[in-house]
Amino acid sequence: MKCAPLIVLAILAPPLISAGPPGTEYASEIQTSRAQRVGRLTAADGWLTLIGLHFLQGRENRVGSAPDNLIVLAGGPAHLGTVTLAADGKVTFTAALDSGAQVDGRAAVAVELKLEGDGKPTLVTAGTFSFFVIERGGRMALRVKDSAAARRTRFLGLDYFPIDPSWRIEAQWVPFDPPRDVPITNVIGNTSNEKVPGKAVFQRDGKTYELLPIVEGPNEPLFFIISDATSGRETCLAARFLYADPPKAGKVILDFNKTVNPPCAFTPFATCPLPPKENQLTLAVAAGEKKYRGEHD
Repeated sequence: MKCAPLIVLAILAPPLISAGPPGTEYASEIQTSRAQRVGRLTAADGWLTLIGLHFLQGRENRVGSAPDNLIVLAGGPAHLGTVTLAADGKVTFTAALDSGAQVDGRAAVAVELKLEGDGKPTLVTAGTFSFFVIERGGRMALRVKDSAAARRTRFLGLDYFPIDPSWRIEAQWVPFDPPRDVPITNVIGNTSNEKVPGKAVFQRDGKTYELLPIVEGPNEPLFFIISDATSGRETCLAARFLYADPPKAGKVILDFNKTVNPPCAFTPFATCPLPPKENQLTLAVAAGEKKYRGEHD
């Protein structure tokens, strides 16, 4: 995924910046969060296992690694089966004879596939390969993974800026009533309106900035998609992700030491969102995860 440029918006509200918690305890907290981050990335179904994104091309989509399939996978059985897209949008999978395919861990000949976003998606597996169905821009696609993918087995690790407690910022929370619709575009060009419940306003080096978060679901943290003056040089060109707890007493903690690369920093098959113009900072945020040293940044 490739990140967009940034814009800084100055406002009149007087937000605060905190010095952050004591160094040793704080550094331990950050190191723990980074270890958990690596664990999620390198998991058998983590982002490093993503090897394909294939949009369904018609009603009948024969799937497998052989070149005579309509959808040719990067590996797995030569003929895995057929994915059928009905006129009403329902997607079904029919396993090929002797393919060894399983659906949610059970042998199945034909089954309807539940999409990502409708709860846990139906998972089709064969050996180390798997896929499930996602919807992007009104089109259905197969998200394909391989637990033995080179990006996972040859993972180079993550690099970071030095931990700096001054980048743990207490921002003023300005709620929107009602929430605003903000267009978010992803790396494959799809744009959707996302609900933004408010804005976080903070100061750095005597200047005032604001960031807009989206909320991915009930009881989920605030999700900030940002870029800044380090983007494309020290950090991922496309975007950086930052999660924050819901605001309390009119404040929200923005801990930029916990900013991370989007999945698109590790694989070309992710469909990551890009920062809205409000989150394109001219500020150089020298904190958090740096650009990945691997093949796809």
